[in-house]
Amino acid sequence: MSALCYLNGAYLPLDQACVSVMDRGFLFGDGVYEVIPAYGRRLFRLAAHLARLENSLHAIRIDPPVAYDEWRKILERLVDENPGEDQSVYLQVTRGVFPKRDHAFAGQPVQPTVFAMSTPIPEPDPALAEQGIAAVTLDDIRWSYCHIKAVTLLPNALLRQEAVDAGAGEAILIRDGEATEGAASNLFIVRSGRLITPPKSPRLLPGITRDLVLELARAHGIPSEEAAIPVEALREADEIWVTSSTREIVPVTRLDGEPVGDGRPGPLFARMREIYREYKEAFRRGEVD
Repeated sequence: MSALCYLNGAYLPLDQACVSVMDRGFLFGDGVYEVIPAYGRRLFRLAAHLARLENSLHAIRIDPPVAYDEWRKILERLVDENPGEDQSVYLQVTRGVFPKRDHAFAGQPVQPTVFAMSTPIPEPDPALAEQGIAAVTLDDIRWSYCHIKAVTLLPNALLRQEAVDAGAGEAILIRDGEATEGAASNLFIVRSGRLITPPKSPRLLPGITRDLVLELARAHGIPSEEAAIPVEALREADEIWVTSSTREIVPVTRLDGEPVGDGRPGPLFARMREIYREYKEAFRRGEVD
């Protein structure tokens, strides 16, 4: 039986959901999205995800089509009615269907297209925490508004595939001599026990997991800062991590074919992984939001 999804006010099986070929999301990639984890069928950091969605909508000049409480109802119903105690909820808003294909959009009286679906989150591969992943550095070929979580992900897809072709699990992107983020993740390094991540800017997506890692680090007395990461600092790092909503925290143990530190996940990663796990378990029990 097909999973339940939401499309423009209706709940229906995913394999029956259709949008017009004149939708600007299809024709132009004119839209934004969010990916929200649910643990124990509870939406994780929902307020932060919806705030980022609203920021992305504002940046591309789309009025929010749904209020916060209605978003919650929609997404909670999908999580409740789809399989899996832990799920990944995908939410997308495009500018909608126009009567003709035209780059300009101002003044057009259209209704945004709203789509959401949910899929189970697989159990994490224990090898990731034990062995880490390989990464490669690549030139950042993306546009100048990476802080918008836009559906136009072709550059990210090409960069990620280039990493896969090289036998790596992620591409770490370099712009003007500085590491910004991964093709599908945020970036952290550890130097002399200090956790560092690039500051928020149009060069990178303001990650929800990134923010939570910083929040947890500060709460547990782990020295941390938001600062630029020159390529040289990346290559000399004691540890490298990448973070995202679905992969959480993943250690990078090889960079461009060379070991990071001693080539194994580092001690600060092990500590943060346990802190993050404990936070998730407290969230499942309803002890934290």
